[in-house]
Amino acid sequence: MNCAEQLKIFLRKRLTMAVQLKPNQTLNLKIKRLGINGEGIAYYKRLIIFVTGALPGETVVARITKATPRFAEAHLVKVTKKSPDRITPPCPVYEECGGCQLQHLAYHKQLDFKKDLLRQALEKFKPDGYQNFELRDTIGMDEPWHYRNKAQFQLRKNKKTKQVEAGLYQAESHQLVSIKDCLVQEPTTQKVINTVVNLLTKYDMPIYDEHSNSGIMRTLMVRIGIETREVQLVLITKTKKLPQGNALIREITHRLPEVVSIMQNIQDKKTSVIMGDETIHLWGKEVINEKINEVSFELSPRAFFQLNPKQTKILYQEAIHALDLSTPKTVIDAYCGVGTIGLSLAKQAKEVRGMDIIPQAIDDAKKNAAAMNLTNTHYEVGTAESLLPKWLKDGFSPDAIVVDPPRTGLDTQLLKAIEQSPSPQMVYISCNVSTLARDLVSLAKIYRVEYLQSVDMFPQTARCEVVVKLTRK
Repeated sequence: MNCAEQLKIFLRKRLTMAVQLKPNQTLNLKIKRLGINGEGIAYYKRLIIFVTGALPGETVVARITKATPRFAEAHLVKVTKKSPDRITPPCPVYEECGGCQLQHLAYHKQLDFKKDLLRQALEKFKPDGYQNFELRDTIGMDEPWHYRNKAQFQLRKNKKTKQVEAGLYQAESHQLVSIKDCLVQEPTTQKVINTVVNLLTKYDMPIYDEHSNSGIMRTLMVRIGIETREVQLVLITKTKKLPQGNALIREITHRLPEVVSIMQNIQDKKTSVIMGDETIHLWGKEVINEKINEVSFELSPRAFFQLNPKQTKILYQEAIHALDLSTPKTVIDAYCGVGTIGLSLAKQAKEVRGMDIIPQAIDDAKKNAAAMNLTNTHYEVGTAESLLPKWLKDGFSPDAIVVDPPRTGLDTQLLKAIEQSPSPQMVYISCNVSTLARDLVSLAKIYRVEYLQSVDMFPQTARCEVVVKLTRK
């Protein structure tokens, strides 16, 4: 038997071994580390198994829920050897909801995990020189609870109790988990949700049913300005029709004086996308106000704004520190949104130019700049990959570029534009360590990676944000 034949037999055995696992099969496993979604990772005959709720160092009994030749997923049945870092999740619907993947892990270990998550991503994509990158310890919160400033809870009518309920869908399902006290939500947002839900029951409002595509009320969105304490309520409906709308609004404003703005958004499509294109002003102000690092912002219903303002202050301070604005610089703020980052550094910069594809966000950015009497800002609707080359052609030469892309990372065309005309400095603010590591493969060819500073924006979850300082080679 030659070597090639031996290799084929070996690989065939590996494949056969992998497919032997079947759903409902029970295994004893030793957990090695945590995966990108906070699940425990174990190996069975070299097959990787993801065990939800398990922690490194634990020995567990797990039941297979999904089996493929390459990996398997399993449900935690019992912990036979417990990690010293395991704690009891305080949330009563922790397991049902699945939104907070790390509540069972001591907080200081959550911070270690997020730094390690970044390291794992770099080891996977291997950008040039990654072994020598400086990975700074994750900056956490003193109080890692009740930090989210916005709630988007779907609605349903409980057929048994005849009561309206609000909550979140279970992971990989459309089974709604009723939530009355979300421990990562700012308490006022939860109070407003609970009160409005009770009123929807009182007024027998028709609740949307996704199976029959009938009903009107789909979702409640509540956002609070942490500094101003102003609250905006958005009723997301299938139709413009709002039965007993006047009575509902009258009672909301009477019971909830903290609510200063009530809006209606129409989502008439059968989709998982929360908001539609049309928004109607029902009562009070059309926007609410918020402050971060002494910078004021007007927030409309569609405006993107960080969900953890306390940590956002730290995140933006880290970005400003990385830019080193001791000498005034011209800065491009890609993916600018309502201008949160750009306006935070505008007083120290020579000029700030921002772009975004959402016209309403750009309008808000312009209003926010005008309210601050800033004359050194320019905001324009469009993609960064189209506007950056245009500005460069017009003679605008930025000293630095700040990018804060969505979880998908940098657009390919923008990445090409940066590669063709790199600024002396760049700061990358990432909300996804995997796409960050992927983008650094290209960026590390033209920039020196000075350091990576992770910031815990979402305690109790597996998500992490990172500020990266890059300097032109």
